[in-house]
Amino acid sequence: MRIRPFRLERYFAVREFGAQYSLASSDCESLVQAELLAMADGECLGLWEGLSLGYTETPGAPFLRCEIAGLYDGIDPEYVLVTVPVEGIFIAMNSILDRGDHVICTFPGYQALYEVAVAIGCEVERWTAQEERGWRFDPDWLHERVRPETRLIAVNFPHNPTGFLPGREDFEHMVATARSCGAYFFSDEMYRHLELEPERRLPPACDLYDRAVSLGGMSKSFGMPGVRIGWLATRDRELLARMAGLKDYTTICASAPSEVLATIALRCRERIIARNLALIQANLELLRGFFARRGVMFAWNEPSAGTVAFPRMLAHGDADGFCDDMYAKAGVMLLPASAFEYGDRHFRIGFGRRNMPEALATFEEHLPDTGV
Repeated sequence: MRIRPFRLERYFAVREFGAQYSLASSDCESLVQAELLAMADGECLGLWEGLSLGYTETPGAPFLRCEIAGLYDGIDPEYVLVTVPVEGIFIAMNSILDRGDHVICTFPGYQALYEVAVAIGCEVERWTAQEERGWRFDPDWLHERVRPETRLIAVNFPHNPTGFLPGREDFEHMVATARSCGAYFFSDEMYRHLELEPERRLPPACDLYDRAVSLGGMSKSFGMPGVRIGWLATRDRELLARMAGLKDYTTICASAPSEVLATIALRCRERIIARNLALIQANLELLRGFFARRGVMFAWNEPSAGTVAFPRMLAHGDADGFCDDMYAKAGVMLLPASAFEYGDRHFRIGFGRRNMPEALATFEEHLPDTGV
């Protein structure tokens, strides 16, 4: 398979660990191992202290899959396949798609959600968010664009990079559209549980439709990207078997320490999510003030969920040059829209980190004085 470079990951590879401050990141403040182990119950401590560093089960440890299944209403542990998060996208797409298939994918977005399909040889149609409507994805547009032969609809909510969250009625309309033509529905739910209004949390797609696949993981909402634990959940047994077979060619199995650490976190998920939401809410309040002060320079749609926003530049030239200058002069990393193949006027700003107040202040200090 020939596949284009992953723009976002290449951008991060060059800059992430050289920046003094990252305002580009989309994960929550990372947990420290000692902090996590202090939350562990007796059973998990026993698993940790007696841990064998041997191979693990290909689908994932039974105790981990049991905790993951608890995040859903209609999913048993046997319907869960543990993966590395981006690996889940890769093996799902390669299990579902063939050359020439018609695919519809939300855009802008995480490149893997459409790029793997392009590399397979699919006809990929981009479903573009409407910035003028708060980055809304119009379900009526989707309904009009599907065909009898549409093979896959791929979505990501809460949405990266805009922070958009559809209403439940709109989301169920999207799923119903997939059902109407028999298409698979791939739902990237990596930012689920980070809804600013928890009552707006969407049901997982895999609970709504038997040909839906939900992608989840520990990286974003749980602040544990270093464990490299994600999962695919689906009620489609045949598809699940194909995905498990492809995993034999990628990672084979998960890291034994990571499986135990992820299990501890999932058992303490309410505590961890509450901690992360409190941090997000506090940082978002700072962003509201920042964009109010800098309205001559930037326009933004306030996010409804997740850890990122996608403001538009009203001055300063192109986003790539602006982000490069900020990195060089202030040590602050932002993510330009080119990482999402979305023109040159936007950039992603993340607000899930504890040092966000200091990072934002440094960013603002290095902006030109607008005289307002």
